[in-house]
Amino acid sequence: MALDGAFLHFIQQEISEYLDARIDKIHQPSREEIIIQLRGKGYSKKLLLSAGADSPRIHFTQENFENPKQPPMFCMLLRKHLGCGRLCAARQSGLDRILSLEFESVNELGDRVTLTLVIEIMGRHSNIILIGPDGRIIDAIKRVDEEMSRVRQVLPGMLYHELEPQNKLSLLSASQETIRARLADCGNDELSKAVVKTFQGVSPVLAREIAGYATRWQERRVPQLSQDETDRLVFFCGRLKEMLSSNTPEPTIALEQSGKPREFSFIDLKQYGHYLLTKRTASCSELLDQFYAQRDRIERMRQRSNDLLKLLMNLSERTQRKIAVQTEELADCANRELYKTYADLISANLYQLKKGQEYATLINYYDENQGSIEIPLDPSLTPIQNAQKYYREYRKAATAEKMLVTLIEQAKDELVYLESVFDAVSRTDGESELLEIRQELAEQGYLKHYKNKNKMLKAQPPMKYRSSDGYVILCGRNNKQNDRLTLREAKNYDLWLHVHNMPGSHVIVQSQGGDIPNRTIEEACIIAAYNSKARDSAQVPVDYTLVKNVKKPNGAKPGMVIFTDYQTAYVRPDEALLKQLEA
Repeated sequence: MALDGAFLHFIQQEISEYLDARIDKIHQPSREEIIIQLRGKGYSKKLLLSAGADSPRIHFTQENFENPKQPPMFCMLLRKHLGCGRLCAARQSGLDRILSLEFESVNELGDRVTLTLVIEIMGRHSNIILIGPDGRIIDAIKRVDEEMSRVRQVLPGMLYHELEPQNKLSLLSASQETIRARLADCGNDELSKAVVKTFQGVSPVLAREIAGYATRWQERRVPQLSQDETDRLVFFCGRLKEMLSSNTPEPTIALEQSGKPREFSFIDLKQYGHYLLTKRTASCSELLDQFYAQRDRIERMRQRSNDLLKLLMNLSERTQRKIAVQTEELADCANRELYKTYADLISANLYQLKKGQEYATLINYYDENQGSIEIPLDPSLTPIQNAQKYYREYRKAATAEKMLVTLIEQAKDELVYLESVFDAVSRTDGESELLEIRQELAEQGYLKHYKNKNKMLKAQPPMKYRSSDGYVILCGRNNKQNDRLTLREAKNYDLWLHVHNMPGSHVIVQSQGGDIPNRTIEEACIIAAYNSKARDSAQVPVDYTLVKNVKKPNGAKPGMVIFTDYQTAYVRPDEALLKQLEA
């Protein structure tokens, strides 16, 4: 779902409520995101600008962002030119997906100048551009040269040219007669597609709402519209115009049954019927904050952990290949008894064998029927040397079998460990957690040239929840923290939980010296299921037992434990419940 121009109109209205606010801080938490902290009398607001291809937008946010230790160059440039600047205006041309923020700042000579920060919301072509008082580009978060686009370059020093407006009607100004005439020119298009072609700043989701209201949710093409349906469409457009003019949106999110956000708009969504749930929010900024928060957090950490994920994938593939080769070699060792039989029979029949024979046909004394067996021989060796050769092959295969069984078991344990680290990396929320995982991999020998730049790395506390019955529930963030939580901090009669046979976090319920209620156990199981590889599954098995039944084998890798006397519960991961239980 893309942010359309009509929705952006309400964001522009929200930003306009904070004119005269001063810029307090500027951060760039990821490659394509900017956070501007606005401060005024009695308030402080964080304005998020994103030029990400899959989620370009601008809105106020309440999310906390972990910033890189070294600010990127574009962030430093914004601090230089806009630091302590004052927000003067927030402008939108019609219902285009372009918003311009004007700031009054002081240049290097001490003169007051007006700078413009433009965010263009255009999918993969989205950009954030800083423009000087002379209309020239100071810089952009994405520089576009001639090789990238021959139509429009965005480079420092060039004059900024706004995109030419499309030949579409604006819901803010179009008359009823103009709307009817323009729709009539759409040929045989489906009605919702014709609405997108007709109106500026209307997304497919909004267009389907307009078309659905007009036709009472019947599929229609433009020539099939009756007079009544056309009147209903024009009437609904009038309602949208009134909402836009009076700034009275109805921000609505459409959710899947699992609670995952699917679509959003500034009006109540009816097109999904009972297939999706709808939820209203207090403002359009709050809606975007909820809709994109988790997705952006995952993308932000993916950018920072991309090298780790690639390393872990390569290590896993290499380990899988090693297991396959060793398993094949182990299958070959199954012939070792045949080698011993060959050697025994040759030794028993030395008197009738001669050097130079390529094979020998002998009576097999190990066969109940005393049948004949043909034994390959090396003609360059004597009979006794051939027997010794087969004895060596037998001993070699027997030794290899013992070693291969151990090596395969070790490789499988290593694969489980690598999968657990991969799962922990994919669920990280901050740079500190990522640094701790890097440190763990360095200690295990997987990052040989890793140098911890932060020598005073402080261990992150486990995630903390409080059950509906008041019990404290702790959840590890990575393997090292899982070990620390389970083996050092937890007490013998606390409850330990972990998803069944899958990578995930260790979860501890502090028993408080008594029996733990079933409701608390169920909530702890949901926490364990959500903080695991099975987060998106419908039913997740979770094992639970007392901490005293959990042991760590000697030499086991971080996070690897064995446990006994456990029970298993099946639960469904629920993000909304976790947010309620967060302490």
